[in-house]
Amino acid sequence: MFAIISDIHSNLEALTTVLSDIERRGIKTIYCLGDIVGYAGNPKECLDLVIEKTENCIMGNHDYAVLYEPTNFNSGAESAAYWTRKMLEQETDRDKVAKRWKYLGSQKMRWTLQTKLGDVNAHLDFVHGSPRRPINEYIFPDDVFTTAGKMEALFERVKHICFIGHTHLPGVFLEDPDFYPPDELGGKYPIIPDEKAIINVGSVGQPRDRDNRASYVFVADNEVHFVRLEYDYKATAQKIYSIPELDRFEGERLTDGR
Repeated sequence: MFAIISDIHSNLEALTTVLSDIERRGIKTIYCLGDIVGYAGNPKECLDLVIEKTENCIMGNHDYAVLYEPTNFNSGAESAAYWTRKMLEQETDRDKVAKRWKYLGSQKMRWTLQTKLGDVNAHLDFVHGSPRRPINEYIFPDDVFTTAGKMEALFERVKHICFIGHTHLPGVFLEDPDFYPPDELGGKYPIIPDEKAIINVGSVGQPRDRDNRASYVFVADNEVHFVRLEYDYKATAQKIYSIPELDRFEGERLTDGR
């Protein structure tokens, strides 16, 4: 059994809520799909928790932006990246500074796990964006209707199951192509031997599917379970409002999950 989290975006209230739920379920192994930082007010604390609690973490586009440069970001995201970099550099404990930067700099863009899930021999790929462009490419639910060629090209790069984040929209893409949000799946998706799937685990720290609860998944036997959790989003928003370098919209959107 393991859990997968993604798109924390410096939201400490959401992350601690999710980690508590994972611990309550007795899950010992956690993988992260990136975007630990960006948007909200606790990048250092979130980074430290991910370092401590997860077994493996890949690089998201906001992690990349803080480490290198925020390319093709809107003004709010760009400002958050520069502010986050400043916060990491202003840490007075130089050992912590070195540990955090080393962790960000050592993240891979893609990770693969071959394991047995129940009676299924599973090949699992973990990326932030897409199996084609692991850091930056978005896969939206509407793509199954508007860009079938894109979906075909993506599934050519999927051997079995690929877990993604990036859009903050949880659900399952199938090769047909089809997309199923968690509600249509009864909250879980059964992994079977001969069916390819791209599974978006949703966002811990900034949901965008009009549900403001934190999102993550856990895998038990051969089933992927989608979890939603209420957290103190008002506290997260107030922290954003109190930091001039952060865009107020990033706090306002937490109320509506958008």
